[in-house]
Amino acid sequence: MTAADSAPGTAHVLTGYRPEDGFMAAELDPPPAEYVWHDENAEQQDQRYGPGVGYQQWLAVDARDGAVWFGDTDWRAPQESAGSRLPGIPRRALGDGIVPDPGIMVQLLGHLSHDEQRGCTWRFFDAGELHALAVRVLPAVQRLVDSIHRIGPGGELEWSAEAATAWDDIEQAATPAFDPSGKLHWTRPRTTPVPAWRVEVGAFLAANPGLCDPSWDLATDAELDTYADYSPPNGYGGVPGRICRDADQQIEDGFTFYGHRAALYAYRARACGDRTPTDARAWLETTEAGRDTWEAAKPLGATLADVPDCVLASLAETFQNAAHEHGLALTGLTAHLRRLRGAERSAVDRQLVHEGEEVERLENVLKDFRAARNRTVTRILAWSDGRGDAEIARLASMPDAYVSDWRARLTDEETTTPSGP
Repeated sequence: MTAADSAPGTAHVLTGYRPEDGFMAAELDPPPAEYVWHDENAEQQDQRYGPGVGYQQWLAVDARDGAVWFGDTDWRAPQESAGSRLPGIPRRALGDGIVPDPGIMVQLLGHLSHDEQRGCTWRFFDAGELHALAVRVLPAVQRLVDSIHRIGPGGELEWSAEAATAWDDIEQAATPAFDPSGKLHWTRPRTTPVPAWRVEVGAFLAANPGLCDPSWDLATDAELDTYADYSPPNGYGGVPGRICRDADQQIEDGFTFYGHRAALYAYRARACGDRTPTDARAWLETTEAGRDTWEAAKPLGATLADVPDCVLASLAETFQNAAHEHGLALTGLTAHLRRLRGAERSAVDRQLVHEGEEVERLENVLKDFRAARNRTVTRILAWSDGRGDAEIARLASMPDAYVSDWRARLTDEETTTPSGP
């Protein structure tokens, strides 16, 4: 996906869900009235509600391009699987972090009203009413689409403080009200200012520059994502929680932070200036320019395993300068080179282990052969067949003096051995 593909769109009701389309895509199937009831006096729990009360109608919003449409669930299907029949995820199930791809969120619509005279009453909407609702929320949807964070070349979505506030306005506008006669009233759409308790992480970093980590300048996407995903057992998580923990600082309670990943990516983009942050491993291994730079700069007659830190730093500077000529800033470069060197040194360690095991094996074999040779030399010396020490030493591939000493020891042993009675 290119940057143009992920650019904000214009809020609109999806084709097929408009009167001029004949609502040809809106196949609503509400339950008959006789299947929708509540009997609070029923003894069994499963007898208190009619089989149609689990029916739900929904409004869907695509936060990427601003498309809005509507639909319903099958009231005959098991209620446990209702979520799988929705086109997206309900906003309240998402939290305030990343929006799962493809960025479609759902607002479930309320149908139940209650008063003392009529008791519980369910009011379902027809396609015309749902279309009118979709049109009513378009300004808030446009605000959502314009303000939600879009991260990286893929345009991954992350909630912003303004986008979260815009969704609150969508939710408020999609909450129906019924008068005692059962007539439908929609709340007037509103544009709520972002409340003070909703804080952008980018603004937090701008207000606390001394807490920013210089390593973010050339950190990889994965490193920034991991930093943004900090989640302690208690207290604030994300970027503010992480940097305040490292700085032994405390954040006042009552705030909700938005745009953790977006803030880190923006920080890195500013540090890189007009150069595009690019993963060092990918550039060095998969691009022609990177491979050529690697071949030209690698140490002659040595591997990275033999390179000290100072040479590794020089290599990193060489690669970074080469990338700059292509308008790039390599991220994770030093860590990548250290991983390569570590892998090569681990291979040398494994080689040493193999060599040590082989030496030990051969030494054990040699020990066995030496013992066997010694027994054979002793046997021949015991023959006393007139052969000299030099001849026996030649057969045993050992110095003459060794055989002479051996013969002397054997002679001494025979001399000192007590004779029998």
